[in-house]
Amino acid sequence: MSSATPHQPLTIGVLALQGAYDAHANVLTALGATPRLVRTPEQLSGLDGLIMPGGESTTMLKSLERGGFFEALAAFVAEKPTFGTCAGAILLAKDVANSPQKCLGALDISVERNAYGRQNESAILSSETALPGAPLEMVFIRAPRISRVGAGVETLAKRGDDPVLVRSGKLLAATFHPELSGDERVHSLFLQMVEESLQT
Repeated sequence: MSSATPHQPLTIGVLALQGAYDAHANVLTALGATPRLVRTPEQLSGLDGLIMPGGESTTMLKSLERGGFFEALAAFVAEKPTFGTCAGAILLAKDVANSPQKCLGALDISVERNAYGRQNESAILSSETALPGAPLEMVFIRAPRISRVGAGVETLAKRGDDPVLVRSGKLLAATFHPELSGDERVHSLFLQMVEESLQT
């Protein structure tokens, strides 16, 4: 659980170009943070951290390529805590192993798009996790697969042998959708990462 106080809530942006950004915002509110939907590069200003939700990564890129948004996002991610889920994880990655596309290159992982099948092959699974508590419920929808993790990347949960929740410094990525689960631990971890960043 976030230790943010009611007097000093964390302000967390949620990239609202596509995907279940409202669900992320609802989890942040439940944990005591203040969500701010981000649709323009100017709205990145003043945020303590940012969540980039799922959706279609190539469609997101089209929106990000207008008005210097991609460059502003890259500068933000280089400095501030950022959490990417599904398509957001693809955008954070160093490279996309199949269907190569532009990405931020901030997190030392390689990903494969739609690696677990089409939408009708989506699944809800549970897995042991490095997070405290019970196995983690994970909702996979046209999920990417992390095919490689760099030396400085910590794996916090797996699907079989594949990492599905990873962390490196101020960056967190999940190939599943924690905002669609009743388990708030992944968002809580991200808020703790934001708080730690503010204290250093």
